[in-house]
Amino acid sequence: MELNVSMINSDKSGSPDIQFDQVTKRYGDVVALDNVSLSVERGEFFSFLGPSGCGKTTSLRLIAGFEQPTQGNVQIGGVSVIGVPPHRRPVNMVFQHYALFPHMNVSDNIGYGLRQRSPKPPKSETYRQVDELLEMVQMSGYGKRRIWELSGGQQQRVALARALINKPTVLLLDEPLAALDRKLRRDMQIELQTLQRDVGITFILVTHDQEEALSMSDRICIMREGCVVQMGSPRDLYDQPSNLYVADFVGKSNFITGSVTNINGRYVTVEDANGRTFVGAPSASASGFSVGVAASIAIRPELIVVSSHNSCAVDMATDVALNGRIKNRIFLGEHTEYLIETDGLGDILVLSPKHIESKRGAFEPGEAVALGWKNAAALALEDS
Repeated sequence: MELNVSMINSDKSGSPDIQFDQVTKRYGDVVALDNVSLSVERGEFFSFLGPSGCGKTTSLRLIAGFEQPTQGNVQIGGVSVIGVPPHRRPVNMVFQHYALFPHMNVSDNIGYGLRQRSPKPPKSETYRQVDELLEMVQMSGYGKRRIWELSGGQQQRVALARALINKPTVLLLDEPLAALDRKLRRDMQIELQTLQRDVGITFILVTHDQEEALSMSDRICIMREGCVVQMGSPRDLYDQPSNLYVADFVGKSNFITGSVTNINGRYVTVEDANGRTFVGAPSASASGFSVGVAASIAIRPELIVVSSHNSCAVDMATDVALNGRIKNRIFLGEHTEYLIETDGLGDILVLSPKHIESKRGAFEPGEAVALGWKNAAALALEDS
């Protein structure tokens, strides 16, 4: 099947760049994607996030054309691409290991896509566009370098430039930062965001790294076992997870498990196995609670206050007050992470900001402390 790319470009006025309509993908008896419907708007930085085997890479391969759906429809710019081979789709991909050609220099790698066109553009035009892309990815003057002479971050920029030179409607990123060290990965996250804003095309990222997805994305699709669990902005997913799975996967949380004993307009009350009750506000994304069902109270560690055991500040400032003992301390620069052993609730994780630590001083392992939180800081979540 031949895809008329002009059809896609002419229909950009109202259609999403990517649309899945009840898409299922099976490999024999294994369901990799299960009746997924979603859309990616023009110019979005969209991420698929989830553990291995959740269906995120399968989704990317369906967009790229490396796989075809068992059922359902995939559209790019409002046009179905079922049966359309990868080289006829207005998308390009940056792979985890970049897949650069070692026998070519940087300029030849970047210009490879232009040289595959029929008819080929004049050499002068190819050189001009390659130089533009080198400048865009901040590698002017590197055109004659060999691939093995570049650092990991530079190779990643070359792979991006090569993918962008054909001006795709959508750029697909298959864990492109996984091979980089932590500091370089953070730098490249910023560069990717800046590049995406500059070129103005849709970026779709696949990653299992929550920090990567949260820091770069306009919207994130959380996946599990081939299904979409929740989609939303990074802030929505972090502050208003739809269930326990999302809260546990995105960021760090403390969970108190039990069953629902009371529901009112503002809070849900959960009783734990020891008969203690805790309350939390139901997430805006939750589907609803009923008395007797399994549920959890979730508290983010940065929303917990910790104080010296002989101080009454926690009791005065919080709705929940507990006693505990410092089990472990990890200094992380901008904050200190404490693991606090409590009676009846097990270990509680607390993040204490540096500006608080500088005033109060750090707690030592084995030291008795008091900790607590406001009811409004806790979320009541379904255990699904």
